[in-house]
Amino acid sequence: MKKNSQLTRIVMYQNLGFLCILLICYMDDLLKLPTLVFSENPFAFLYRRTTLDILLVLAVWFLVSTSTRRIMERIRYLEKFMRVCAWCRKINYQGEWMPIEQFMKQGFDTPTTHGICKDCLARQQEQLAKSRARKAAESASGQNSDRGG
Repeated sequence: MKKNSQLTRIVMYQNLGFLCILLICYMDDLLKLPTLVFSENPFAFLYRRTTLDILLVLAVWFLVSTSTRRIMERIRYLEKFMRVCAWCRKINYQGEWMPIEQFMKQGFDTPTTHGICKDCLARQQEQLAKSRARKAAESASGQNSDRGG
């Protein structure tokens, strides 16, 4: 959640900055700031284009806001991924590596227990049957060698 508030602040500051630029452009046109500062300015005709300036700032604001929004959506998407150790299956939660059981208890206040899914159960039963068959074959071959000797 801390990252989310930081990203929201980024957008807020960006929008405030653009609003300040628009306000300055508007105040410039409203108060005729160049003529107030420089009295009779021979280049006053250049400052009459404030509407065009405001439209240009709005266009840049739109482009920057769109880009920022897309980048932030991508960051939020990537932050949703949970990092799991490929070897021990511990989970990285708030900078700390912990077993999944501890994560479930700490992150969701959910106690855990262990079980076995249908696929793993079938695989384990298959391995158990192979192991029993192998032991039966070894014991049968061991009894045959005892009889023959």
